[in-house]
Amino acid sequence: MVDRKDNKNSLPTLAEILAQQDPMRMQALMSMLALANTESHALLLDVLTGSGPLGTVTNGDPMGVGEAFRAVGHGFARNPAALMKANMELMQGWMELWQEMALEGMTGAATQKRDKRFSDPEWQRNPGFKFMRKAYDLNANWLMGLADHVRDDIPDNIHVRAKFFSQQLADSLAPTNHLGSNPQALRTFLETGGESILAGIRMAREDVRKGGGKLYITQTDETPFSLGDNIATAPGQVVFRNDLIELIQYSPPGEETYSRPLLIFPPWINKFYILDLREENSMIRWLLDKGLSVFVVSWRSADEVTRDHTWDDYVQNGIYAAVEATLQATGQKGLNAVGYCIGGTLLSSALGHMALHGDDRIKSATFFASQSDFSLAGDLKVFTDDNGRAYIDSIIEEHGGIMPGSMMYETFNWLRPIDLVWRYVIDQYMLGKPPRPFDLLYWNADQTNIPGEVHRKYLKDCYADNKLAQGQFEVLGDVVDLKQVDIPVMVQASRDDHICPMESVYRTAKVYGGKTQFILAASGHIAGVVNHPDANKYCHWTNNAVLPETGAEWLEGAEEHAGSWWPTWWAWLRPKSGRKGAAKQPKDMGLGAAPGRYARVRLEDIKLG
Repeated sequence: MVDRKDNKNSLPTLAEILAQQDPMRMQALMSMLALANTESHALLLDVLTGSGPLGTVTNGDPMGVGEAFRAVGHGFARNPAALMKANMELMQGWMELWQEMALEGMTGAATQKRDKRFSDPEWQRNPGFKFMRKAYDLNANWLMGLADHVRDDIPDNIHVRAKFFSQQLADSLAPTNHLGSNPQALRTFLETGGESILAGIRMAREDVRKGGGKLYITQTDETPFSLGDNIATAPGQVVFRNDLIELIQYSPPGEETYSRPLLIFPPWINKFYILDLREENSMIRWLLDKGLSVFVVSWRSADEVTRDHTWDDYVQNGIYAAVEATLQATGQKGLNAVGYCIGGTLLSSALGHMALHGDDRIKSATFFASQSDFSLAGDLKVFTDDNGRAYIDSIIEEHGGIMPGSMMYETFNWLRPIDLVWRYVIDQYMLGKPPRPFDLLYWNADQTNIPGEVHRKYLKDCYADNKLAQGQFEVLGDVVDLKQVDIPVMVQASRDDHICPMESVYRTAKVYGGKTQFILAASGHIAGVVNHPDANKYCHWTNNAVLPETGAEWLEGAEEHAGSWWPTWWAWLRPKSGRKGAAKQPKDMGLGAAPGRYARVRLEDIKLG
């Protein structure tokens, strides 16, 4: 027997499956299919009218989608030549499509680009599905390129918004998202006698129930996971706690450690344990094995206690408090610091304040996928213009001054809707597959709430006004200038990062006043950062020359290396870590063991009002 997993072309065609059905069964299946197709369209509508970006269009359009599309239309009205060019491109594309179909019909040659959504063999061997896929590609590319035709006739923020929502619309209209035009879903429906779609409908209804009336897609089976038992298992102690953070000191496995500790500031949008997900890919364990004394901040999810916290509170009670507690725990006068994503942005602002006041306790800084220059910050800038911030302000007000983690979760999912939204709509609701256990997706769903004022300042001062890079950002009453930060800095970016784009992070590497080294990893925002050397995955690039103007220029002169970027970082960090001495085990301060209390709090444990 041929294993279908190994040879997809061995799958029977839809025509073959239909031919095997007896008339009575076929009639029953067709009746069920009609009902299932109706349910499929209703489900699609639920997804599109939910709390994702496209859902805002049917809820008063606070994101200004209509305004953006109207601006593109007005741009074409003012520029008839651009309209003619766009229409000619579409007409030419259709002519080429018919020629391709005719040529493939005669020769059997296939010319379609790779797209995992269309991996089912029916998209290649069935002329109807093949044409449907080609027509979708043509129309989607044309739709997504419309705003570019009038790029000089519309404001930058409107262009970004139009491009983003054109992409969202094009992704939602993919034929794979509809039961009636998804051959894999149709085949499964026929083979299971309709049970697949019934199972999918049950899962969709359960997700609506869990979402309190809104569709909240379950991406993974969370039941096998338990913090401290099979994820986040690196041994350590909480050695400091205040209302905002817990500071975890991890137990060194050897008898000696380097004298200068390493203090890590993760983002507060997610939990810190992405750095300690499993023993085999734990960055924390890897750093401990290198002989470092490792400390990690665990942020408190915003609640009644911290809802009114500000950026200054995060600097004072987060950065400064953790630095002081780490030095007290180790008896050292200085440490090396790491900032990941927004944790790195906060660290940069604190370093600017420390430089202004002659505070040199942080001896070097490493930034993982972090931005301090937001001029090229990518799709998230859609949420930071006037319309976007007004919409987010309304959400914060609705939830009592807190930006709910559930909304952040959906926002990040919709930045990659093919992988993080539509994939699960298809697999679970159309194919009837139950969600599988996956630790990374468990972590991804373990979101945290954010104090509204912190989120507002981040979006306005950083994303919208780029004050941190321009020396206009205020911290604890002082305006800070990152050019005064002259400690050694390493900035890591990931080539396919959709949250902190490579060029944006590269610009961040140029804002500091000291010697800065830039390193580029393959993959994205998570896998590009958390890539254990033992996995032998991906690659990274280095270039020791003076940083050129753009990341593209840097990459042209860069050297590619196989595998993880961690060993290259360690070669940079090790000389800055002091001499080795007797290892100090963390003291039991009566605050509990790692991963601590704050990491265990789930969104459902916090009531917002």
